[in-house]
Amino acid sequence: MIVAMFPGQGAQAVGMGRALADEFASARRVFEEADDVLGYALSAICFEGPAERLTETQICQPALVATSTAAFRVAQEEVGLRPGLVIGHSLGEYSALVAAGAMGYADALRIVAERGAAMRAAALASPGAMVALLGPGDDDARALAAQAGDVWPANYNCPGQVVVSGTVEGIDRLVALASAQGVRAARLAVDGAFHSPLVASAADRLRPALAAWEPALPDPPFLSTTTCVLEPAERLAEVLLDQLTSPVRFGDGVEAAIALGAERFVELGPGRVLSGLVRRVRRDLPAAQVGEPGDLAALVAA
Repeated sequence: MIVAMFPGQGAQAVGMGRALADEFASARRVFEEADDVLGYALSAICFEGPAERLTETQICQPALVATSTAAFRVAQEEVGLRPGLVIGHSLGEYSALVAAGAMGYADALRIVAERGAAMRAAALASPGAMVALLGPGDDDARALAAQAGDVWPANYNCPGQVVVSGTVEGIDRLVALASAQGVRAARLAVDGAFHSPLVASAADRLRPALAAWEPALPDPPFLSTTTCVLEPAERLAEVLLDQLTSPVRFGDGVEAAIALGAERFVELGPGRVLSGLVRRVRRDLPAAQVGEPGDLAALVAA
């Protein structure tokens, strides 16, 4: 079984999607629809930047959904990609639901634009930061977070990589503690403590947008990396709300997919972050990536 996986915020890069749109009509249509739905030239920001504009949360999120959707549709049409399961990392769950037919593409663009604005507002109201702890196991990372105070595990990405969110002061304490204990800590270039209680107001703001959405049955099935189980249509809005303040359990999600029969993983969108995480979870499983036209040949060969 092939698992289609979709990256989250942080994977963006100026120029993403441009080569796909230049070469394939299906990708061009994805970006044209995004421009129409959002009322501004999202495609130009993806293709030309500037980087500062692309990284703005309310722009970055629909930009990633558009780019991942373009990559998925091209892979479907050009090489016949037919996944048996879809997963995503945080924001990437919206792209996954579009790929599964559970959320319309236009709905996804509108909802994630509101999600990005809500997250930005929450970050301004409750300033915070995020840091990746590299090396310690999950239990040790949780112990460090508890010792620092006002910080919470945000992403369990793979063995030896846990991202922690918290107040600015709490993250400063965590970095000092990690250094004293010989743990490498890498600060992330984000403007908020995402996937933590500090952004609870974002969930309150996003709730009406998700309540107005009518989910369809995911086909192929959707495996949440918040709950790490297959989620039915009637639970999707609740899962997407919980996702904002709950940790992403991507490594556990990959293990759950393997238990369901996953044999190959294909990352759709910019960057190769998720492919790298899959290899950290299970080195024996192939993981490919589609973000440029040249990636299609490798996907077929795999």
